Amino acid sequence: MRTTLKLIVPLVVSVISVSLLYGSYQVQKERRNLRNDLSNRSATLAENLQENLESASNRPSDRYLTKLVEKGGQREHLLGAAIYDSSGDVLAITPGLSPTFALMPPVVKRAFEANTGMDEFRDINGVSYHFYALPLYRESELTGSLLVVHDSSYIRDRLFVDWRDSLLSTLIQTILITSLALFLVRWAFTSPLAKTAKWLRGLRANPSDTQPGLPEGELFAQIHNEARHLAHDLSSARAAAQEEAQLRESQLSVWTAERLRVSLQTKLRGDALFVVSNREPYMHVYNEKDRTIRMLVPASGLVTALEPVLQACEGTWIANGSGNADREVVDENDRLRVPPHHPTYTLRRVWLSRDEELGYYEGFSNEGLWPLCHIAHTRPLFRPGDWMYYQRINRRFADVVLAEMEGTSSPVLLLQDYHFALLARMVKETRPEARVAVFWHIPWPNPEAFRICPWQRELVDGLLGADLVGFHIQTHCNNFLQTVDRAVEALTDWDRFEVSRKGHITRVRPYPISVEFPQERRSGQVIRITGEGRAALFTELGVEASLLGVGVDRLDYTKGIIERFRSIERFLELYPNYQRRFCFVQIGAPSRTDIPRYQQFVDEVTAEVERINARFQAGRWKPIVLLKRHHSHEEIERYFRVASVCLVTSLHDGMNLVAKEFVASRDDNRGALILSNFTGAARELSDALLVNPYDLDQVANAICQALEFSDEEQTARMSRMRKIVYEHNVYRWAANLLTDLTEIRVDTSEKTEVARAS
Repeated sequence: MRTTLKLIVPLVVSVISVSLLYGSYQVQKERRNLRNDLSNRSATLAENLQENLESASNRPSDRYLTKLVEKGGQREHLLGAAIYDSSGDVLAITPGLSPTFALMPPVVKRAFEANTGMDEFRDINGVSYHFYALPLYRESELTGSLLVVHDSSYIRDRLFVDWRDSLLSTLIQTILITSLALFLVRWAFTSPLAKTAKWLRGLRANPSDTQPGLPEGELFAQIHNEARHLAHDLSSARAAAQEEAQLRESQLSVWTAERLRVSLQTKLRGDALFVVSNREPYMHVYNEKDRTIRMLVPASGLVTALEPVLQACEGTWIANGSGNADREVVDENDRLRVPPHHPTYTLRRVWLSRDEELGYYEGFSNEGLWPLCHIAHTRPLFRPGDWMYYQRINRRFADVVLAEMEGTSSPVLLLQDYHFALLARMVKETRPEARVAVFWHIPWPNPEAFRICPWQRELVDGLLGADLVGFHIQTHCNNFLQTVDRAVEALTDWDRFEVSRKGHITRVRPYPISVEFPQERRSGQVIRITGEGRAALFTELGVEASLLGVGVDRLDYTKGIIERFRSIERFLELYPNYQRRFCFVQIGAPSRTDIPRYQQFVDEVTAEVERINARFQAGRWKPIVLLKRHHSHEEIERYFRVASVCLVTSLHDGMNLVAKEFVASRDDNRGALILSNFTGAARELSDALLVNPYDLDQVANAICQALEFSDEEQTARMSRMRKIVYEHNVYRWAANLLTDLTEIRVDTSEKTEVARAS
């Protein structure tokens, strides 16, 4: 009630004040209009009388004056008229005037002396009068004055009525507005606030509460949104603290986001951290319908791993601004604070033209380095124009990095992937005290394969500008050092896995990347998957089947998708009893669709699916369903959690996180993973069925073996793989990489050595 009164009382006072002020203004305006009207009528009558009196041949008498007044009209509220000579004596007066007017009023004297018409409002003996005096002439000689008298009491009476009506109107308005305001306050604020307060109390205990029926509207939507973010942050902090306590109790050393933050805050000791990647962690795009701007979070394990680090040290993420609305949300320095709900680090966007994207990204990076490093039997294309753009964009990013580093001491720089092979050297030439790491997310081929690149020397030299170069597995480290030995003049220490070039030491280390193990799965909660979920998916797909296989890949020729389909075809040939029972769903996200080889590959994949389905399809069953669109994490996880088997059959891969995401999703410890020997994940997930994706019979037999695993066999294999992914999660990857980088002691005298070597 107090809250309602605090809102209503000021409103009531405001309404009354405004109404009274407006009423006063209206009354004063009416008073002014009535007086002006009376003055105008008096002046008109006086001028008519003046004309008749001045043209009369005889001295005016009372009777003559009365006759003229009655004849002149405009007699409303008129009391009469009087004529005075130059000395002030009355010459004629109408009977309606009291004897008081035998004496000349002052206004008549002033009009006579000023030789002009004058009017005046005056109260005499409680009666309100209006006087209008006008000089009289005879033969151009000023001989006297004329006075016209009106009763002006009606003006006061009229104003009294107006004030009464105004006060009554104010009272009625106040009652109506107060009643309406009271209703609106209770409907729009008091009741919704009470519901919101009740919801907040429940939210403290259950941060995932999405109670329906909450008050709607922009204000409350913002409050609810912020409250959810706050509750989520508090819940995350509480869960992290609880998990850390459990880990200490069980003496386990599992890395979490909170542990990573604390560890890096200690190790960085205030040093500025910078991350460079081609892909940005947040992008802004226009809605096609209403042209409003919405924010997207690209699916990326890199974002999951590095955001806690950047948030811990207020770092800066430098990336290509690829969203069509990205320019609309940055400041004048192309910066943006993120995440949106709780800004803790800076996103610095770099702009590329379409020609630059074609040359640097689609050309040299993805038509040259990508097929070269993956050895996937697609010929790499190396065009001089693409190399020029690659150098130009690396230099542009270097300039941006150096600009962001201004004013910082001992900065730490983490470069991501094959798009920036030249960047480390460019930065170190200007800031030798910076600690720089490059993580290469794709394989590094053997030196004989890499020497195909016409600019292998420049690429290797650029990477050796870093203090630390990381790969997924040891084999890639070995291949890189062998390439260094053949491509440039450098001293390689195979015992320490270090390279000395131009007086600078570069460490080469394996850091197998991983995925985040979701919070609810760390807590030991198990969600059983029933056949109903699988049946619902098949119903949505319009397929009749009982066993589900799943594959999740970008539509890329390195992922072995066509070989996978042919293995499924071979499986159905060898084991016909699985026809009409087993259906394989391939989730294929379109990728690099402007590159001709990728366009051709999509057509090849589609044609292969149609060929196999045409051969085996019966009724509502078909062996393969191809979904060619981007799927969210939630959509993909739904398939993971009901699949009998997941196929990851890359022809060559750095790590392949799909395998680990599938394992992390299986709370029920069921399902089987078929994994290519040519993935980095195969070194860790030895309980998967490891296959050669080129061997169709081997993959076909593995599918049959996976489908016929007993429950005990599935549980044993999956639980061991889940333990590995749990303990070797993405936070451990980031911690190991950045810990090694922060422990490197940089000798600033290297700049002199580099200059001498050059």
